[in-house]
Amino acid sequence: MVTQPDKLTPATTEASAAAAQSHGLTADAPARGRTKSLHAPGLGIDYEVGEGVERAARNAPYERRTGDPIYRPLKVYTSDPSASSREGAVALVNVPYEPLKKGPRGRLFHVVDFNESLKERYSQVNLDAPEILIRNGRDPSPSDWHFHQQMVYAVSTLVYAAFRKALGRHIAWGFEREARGPTRLRLRPHAFTGRNAFYDKERGEIRFGYFRAERKVAGNNLPGGFVFTCLSHDIIAHEVTHALLDGLRAHFTYPSDGDVLAFHEALADLTAIFQHFSYDTVVLAAIRKARGNIACADLLTDLARQFSYTTTGKERPLRSAIDIPPEGGAPKPYRPDAEPHELGSVLVSAVFEAFVTVFKRKTERYVRLATQGSGVLPAGELSPDLQAVLAEKASTLAGQFLTICVRAVDYCPPIGLRFGEFLRAMITADYDLVPDDPWGYREALIEAFRRREIFPDDVANLSEDALLWRPPERRIPKLRELSFANLKFRGDPACAANAWELRRQACALGFVVTRAEFASHFGLACGNNLSSKDDRIEPPVVQSIRSLRRVGPDGQIVFDLVAEVTQRRIVRRADSGLSFVFYGGSTVIISPKGEIRYAITKRVTNDERLMRQEEFMLGHGNAYWEITDGRLTPIRQPFKFLHG
Repeated sequence: MVTQPDKLTPATTEASAAAAQSHGLTADAPARGRTKSLHAPGLGIDYEVGEGVERAARNAPYERRTGDPIYRPLKVYTSDPSASSREGAVALVNVPYEPLKKGPRGRLFHVVDFNESLKERYSQVNLDAPEILIRNGRDPSPSDWHFHQQMVYAVSTLVYAAFRKALGRHIAWGFEREARGPTRLRLRPHAFTGRNAFYDKERGEIRFGYFRAERKVAGNNLPGGFVFTCLSHDIIAHEVTHALLDGLRAHFTYPSDGDVLAFHEALADLTAIFQHFSYDTVVLAAIRKARGNIACADLLTDLARQFSYTTTGKERPLRSAIDIPPEGGAPKPYRPDAEPHELGSVLVSAVFEAFVTVFKRKTERYVRLATQGSGVLPAGELSPDLQAVLAEKASTLAGQFLTICVRAVDYCPPIGLRFGEFLRAMITADYDLVPDDPWGYREALIEAFRRREIFPDDVANLSEDALLWRPPERRIPKLRELSFANLKFRGDPACAANAWELRRQACALGFVVTRAEFASHFGLACGNNLSSKDDRIEPPVVQSIRSLRRVGPDGQIVFDLVAEVTQRRIVRRADSGLSFVFYGGSTVIISPKGEIRYAITKRVTNDERLMRQEEFMLGHGNAYWEITDGRLTPIRQPFKFLHG
């Protein structure tokens, strides 16, 4: 079920009261089971603090202690069990170290191996057992349930580490648990019998299915044999990305239009693809096989081969990063009415085309050196030295592109993301950290999006300068309480001191953005600002506020605060008797001095966007909505639906 992402904690804490009193605020009685509304009489509109604000304080990874190893070496499949060992099918990876209990169970992930189809619970692997530690974990085997558990834990932890590095902070999960202690994402390697795997937001877990292959299969697979989705590197990386993105932007599960659903799929696919490049043996084998042409390196660009080979009987992947147009033609264009996976593939191919473009720019000098200046590779296998150089460059560049994509999430609006806005987010996030772009990363991205007819709204042209997000139109005073001089950290500017401090920061932001003279610049409104008198507006909600620390390629360090503020509008249609929720709000990025650098806004009063959502709900997007008691509500389990 797509739960309402702005569900709030039940009571105002001392932190809220202290922050409110410091501004002369008052607290009303609790409404609708949420925190008490805060407001400044005569100054602005009520606002509330969402439960997501405090999540970061409860979802921190293990902090390494003196004497701890840095990594835990573990073996994984780099693709799936059907891949060839000559193509780097198995890799020994360095998973960030943490002490583990049986499961494995760490600070962020808990592998729970209960088979609901058979009502059977399997024994748990103990990766801290001496006989397993000395062998660098369990050896890869489709018939070893303990390796299955190791596989999902290792790949999930690596994906989390890549996101954490890109964002410069810890990532909180997008769900709650009643139990005390850290909130862990449960990984269910043998959850059910079926050709599926999906992130279950309600249960806070990823459920991996298993099934028997068709009688006609392709590749190195047994007809009628068992296929485990938990042994597919791509499926694990894809599903963990869904969970991470849900923690970063809870409203991106709200199906306001096709782009936001497709973005979930696209970022999950991009993560899986770029993670391929982190395995040296795979990259080297792909470079050798494709003779340096990344666009033809199917070992790197294909996704979920075994799943597709055993369900379709054809030797083609489930999806690919490559969109090869007809000779002289254009790539597949953006179509807003396409199915989410198909639409997401357009975004994937755009980003990957930009990656290939920059790769060619960065490696053409080495090709010229290897060909005595001609730039034309001779027939036969490339020299080992050239293969090694190309593989190293591809691996490094893939990590940079994944970082660009993940970092851009912080620069996206909090709701209703469209592909053109994601382009602006990538351009702005990259420019903030790397103003000088001699290799033309941003130029390549803009050109790839243009070729697929993905255009942002409200820009004068496609120049880099025009695509950068802008500060609010009206000058907003400095938020002195949110300057880094007045923030409290837990030893690291990327970690807030505690939940009390996070709530204090949220109140300081909420007080300013809901002021009558500033609210519209953050996409917010009072009830009397609406075009329809039948509609109802709810108080804005500060959904999250996070400090972050990012390191650029030249060692420069950039600090910021990033926050989300949303507002619900209950839309009622007298003619049909239906009602539904429409969101507005903004992502607010604040400098270490307390200056508002960007307010990336979706206005709750924007009737054009409202009409577009209504057309989607009643038109080609009606599969994601259901009518209950006269209300249009999102379907339950959107990720299961998308992956079915």
